Amino acid sequence: MVEQQEASSEDAVMTRIGQAVMLLHGGDREEARNRFGLLWSELGADGDGLHRCTLAHYMADTQDDPGDELAWDLRALTAAEGLMGGERPAEHRDSLAVQALYPSLHLNLAADYLKLQRPDAARIHLRQARDAADALEDGDRGAYGGHSGYGGYDGYDGGVRAAIERLELRMRGM
Repeated sequence: MVEQQEASSEDAVMTRIGQAVMLLHGGDREEARNRFGLLWSELGADGDGLHRCTLAHYMADTQDDPGDELAWDLRALTAAEGLMGGERPAEHRDSLAVQALYPSLHLNLAADYLKLQRPDAARIHLRQARDAADALEDGDRGAYGGHSGYGGYDGYDGGVRAAIERLELRMRGM
């Protein structure tokens, strides 16, 4: 019964994140930012790592200032690394979802650093994004049924790979 209540609670958090993401994608960045901020306060520093990672990842997209966007993207990466490296065991149920997020997390950081005119840092994260995407392609992809587990939609992997390619091309022209 306790496990069922915990799963319901976790599903409710992801539902709320998803609702705010829909607002964001619908163009209401301010309301999305407000909802993400409230949820971030509720989760706290000890909240579920996948929730914190997902929330921070999207909260970054609501920021007007590139420095604030970078700060949120760094929070997302920190939460992901906590899940993979020590906050919880590697066999944690969310580790595959977090692993699928790594290419996107590093891609966002590369874009942030580029906006802040820090091309060396951007190149480091772009390389990490490419490496993480290649690792999924090399076999981890099948472990989560062919989709990311993040967002739950087909084409995620291809979209991230295409975005990595676009940023690489953009940076080559610099």
